[in-house]
Amino acid sequence: MINITKEFINIKANDDITLRLKKGEIHALLGENGAGKSTIMSVLFGLYQPDSGHIKKNGEIVKINNPNDANKLGIGMVHQHFKLVEVFTVLENIILGYEDSKFGFITKHKAKKKILDLCKKYKFNLDVDAIVENISLSFQQKVEILKMLYRENEVLIFDEPTAVLTPQEIDELMKIMIVLKNEGKSILFITHKLDEIKKVADRVTILRKGKYIATKEVVDTTKEELSELMVGRKVELELKKGKMQATDDILVVNKLVFDNKFSKKKHKEISFKVRKNEIVCIAGIDGNGQTELVHTLVGLQKAKSGQLILDGIDISHKSIRFRNTHGISHITEDRHKYGLILDYNLGQNLILQRYFEPKFQKWGFILNKNVKSFSEKLIKDYDIRTSNGSFTLVRSMSGGNQQKAILAREIEKEHKLLIAVQPTRGLDVGAIEYVHNRIIMERDKGSAVLLVSLELEEVMNLSDRILVIFEGEIVGDLNPKEITFQELGLYMSGTKRNVGNINEN
Repeated sequence: MINITKEFINIKANDDITLRLKKGEIHALLGENGAGKSTIMSVLFGLYQPDSGHIKKNGEIVKINNPNDANKLGIGMVHQHFKLVEVFTVLENIILGYEDSKFGFITKHKAKKKILDLCKKYKFNLDVDAIVENISLSFQQKVEILKMLYRENEVLIFDEPTAVLTPQEIDELMKIMIVLKNEGKSILFITHKLDEIKKVADRVTILRKGKYIATKEVVDTTKEELSELMVGRKVELELKKGKMQATDDILVVNKLVFDNKFSKKKHKEISFKVRKNEIVCIAGIDGNGQTELVHTLVGLQKAKSGQLILDGIDISHKSIRFRNTHGISHITEDRHKYGLILDYNLGQNLILQRYFEPKFQKWGFILNKNVKSFSEKLIKDYDIRTSNGSFTLVRSMSGGNQQKAILAREIEKEHKLLIAVQPTRGLDVGAIEYVHNRIIMERDKGSAVLLVSLELEEVMNLSDRILVIFEGEIVGDLNPKEITFQELGLYMSGTKRNVGNINEN
């Protein structure tokens, strides 16, 4: 990609960027949220047209007007937010736009055999007849990868591929990427995770604020150097946290039973407490009931039985609005489905749960001037990168900046309990450092924090106490200072249990 420039209203997303990908290499693309990584990959995949510059493949200039052109040139892409039809099956999503037909009817048997062979080869344990909306995010990602493999693409673009994966699945994906590289595929790999770059990438190109900064051989650089090139300053990679001073019970979950569509054990009782000035982490492999538990706590899903007490008030049968206004803040797992209204502007999204407060409305009319001043403050405080301030359409923002918007809204809202689900998903090291420090600050200011994370490092470094969930059941109540990563993995896989003191804590 030679001298690529792409400009949107008021923002130059790519400013004269040159990027070279060799055959049979894994080339990482590193940069802060909003640095222009996804934009330049969207140019390569034909979703955007560059304002200037050109693309060469095998030495010849090519014109990529749309993703179909990209596919014809052997270029495939797994997007950060998956491009799947939720009501179609896995098989139908993989062959979409690439179907075999006979007498005007789609034939699937050849495609099914090829897909099953690919699943076997790459050890993807997928039910090809399952409806996509019924499978977990990690399986949905495998569907996206299979779409590229089915089309026999030779240039594979992975946009934040590990954001929705567990540590075990990340290791699996890394192995698959190395296998693909050894088969002669060329991989462009957008990531914020420096460990992953060190593990699999051959070279890394760093972008900052839309500009090209450097390309490095991975073996010749360090994580510290990469983080400084990415952010433009030194980043503290080790988390510093004071001693916990837990006091009163803020959240009491007593014999809670909820539906868990991914679990074999659907009617297990869950009991635990989260105290003031404490960070409790729910750790587990994706699909073991974390999502359903959180949805039950915030009111998105009704409990079958049991009791939820928030700071002495029984909220078991209270509305979502009541829970929001009485002290629960919720950083959602799925920012598009539950966290944001994508076709509202940023200012509107930042007051979603507060628009009815006197400061934001009068006689039923929104006070736009107050909304603007409130949202501009949050944009500045949380470094949310936008093209048009509070009037920026949220759909047009990068995934990391959408995440920052949710963080700003939920942390700034008055709360007693902060439920943070995958709070650093899709964020760069500088933003992760900031978010971790904010969560610790919330704890130290007197909030109870319930963290749900698939990042083992985050679980171990940020938690005061770890509750391990397996098949909808709490199987461990652990002190992060007293266990190893390996032990935590044993609890997460269900091979080890320590449930004696859960209700006592």
